[in-house]
Amino acid sequence: MSLTAEKTPADPAASSHAHFFRQSGWLMVANVGSGAVMYGVHLLAKKIPDAEYGVFGVLLAVVMCVPNLPLQMVFAQQTARALATHRERELAGMIRLAWLGTFLLFLALAAGVFIWRETILARWQITNPTALWLTLPIVLLSLWLPLFWGVMQGRQDFFWLGWSNILNGLGRTSLAAFIVFFLGGYAAGMLTGVCLGLVLAVGVSIWQTRMLWTLPSQPFDRRTLLAQIIPLMLGFGAVQFIFTADTMFVKAYFSGDDSAFYVSAGTLSRALMWLIIPLATVMFPKIVHSVARSEKSNLLGVVLLGTFILAAGGAVFMTILGPWVIRLFYKPSYVQVASSVLPWYLWAMVPLSLAYALVNNLLARSRFGIVPVLVVLAAAYGFALTRFHDSLITVLKTLGAFNVLLFAVCVWFTWGMKARLETEG
Repeated sequence: MSLTAEKTPADPAASSHAHFFRQSGWLMVANVGSGAVMYGVHLLAKKIPDAEYGVFGVLLAVVMCVPNLPLQMVFAQQTARALATHRERELAGMIRLAWLGTFLLFLALAAGVFIWRETILARWQITNPTALWLTLPIVLLSLWLPLFWGVMQGRQDFFWLGWSNILNGLGRTSLAAFIVFFLGGYAAGMLTGVCLGLVLAVGVSIWQTRMLWTLPSQPFDRRTLLAQIIPLMLGFGAVQFIFTADTMFVKAYFSGDDSAFYVSAGTLSRALMWLIIPLATVMFPKIVHSVARSEKSNLLGVVLLGTFILAAGGAVFMTILGPWVIRLFYKPSYVQVASSVLPWYLWAMVPLSLAYALVNNLLARSRFGIVPVLVVLAAAYGFALTRFHDSLITVLKTLGAFNVLLFAVCVWFTWGMKARLETEG
């Protein structure tokens, strides 16, 4: 059976576990392949000063804070619902409106960076302003990529979703390596590679979704749309903030060398998500589709079991081999600090991985009661990082504590609240 877009949304094979694992398996291969290639950018740390690698890490973390996860999930949901209810022309209007809106948002952001550029350069210890200016087109492409990835995810076009991801990694690493090795570039050169990878990924995504966004548009109920979009943006945005914010706080409170060691450990730890995210990625549009058609779905249990096995197994594996990996791919100066930080980082990712699967399930079912709690939790986490940062380990203890709390909240809203409502009923 083809891994390309579902031609018939009601195809019963689409809901089978075998079909699910085939699709998620392909995305795992694509994510691991792309992630492994992208990791090659971080291997260039051996060729540049530690402080420059720290600059690259913090600017990359800024890009990671672009709400790409919320945008992707919004359009995955809207695409899946539109295809299930035959509202493709309404979807075309939504896509074009969002495309324009993200560009206007980018212009406002670029103006803000220009106005406060001196403060940003000084606060993040950036010596080459080119690195900051290169971050701007990367942010724009990072706003467009999840929009079209969401459309591909919603129409279950996992084949091209995977290839877009792979091309992103290939473009990023090949150009970055060329600039660092042959042109003597540092953080700015590595960011140029990131930009090229995004150009390739966005180009493929726009082309593969043209059959939807080029349709004649049809008016849609914007109030109803906002009622769906706002909770998704806030919910997934809160989760993304908890996943990425620590690196920016570390860069603000620690030296350039310490932040470089932290970035190296964070890169290895977040690699766990390359294996885990595909399960939720495939699950989300299927649950949206089943809810839109009032069909039952039992995918959550399968996804949670797979997530736990992959996350815990990966954490054990990297806890044992992590120091050797750091010694192999980074400078000797990284080994002591990064190795001591790595186990804390790895095990902080396990509850976050499980929580991510539960959040996908809840929001796919439009159970938005959890969203205000997620927002408060993310705000409390950001505040806690401003208070607890006497060491890198303290930062990671804070991250781990909030990830456990996030998982507990998701468990309550998934099963506890449901049981309570049934009891009261």
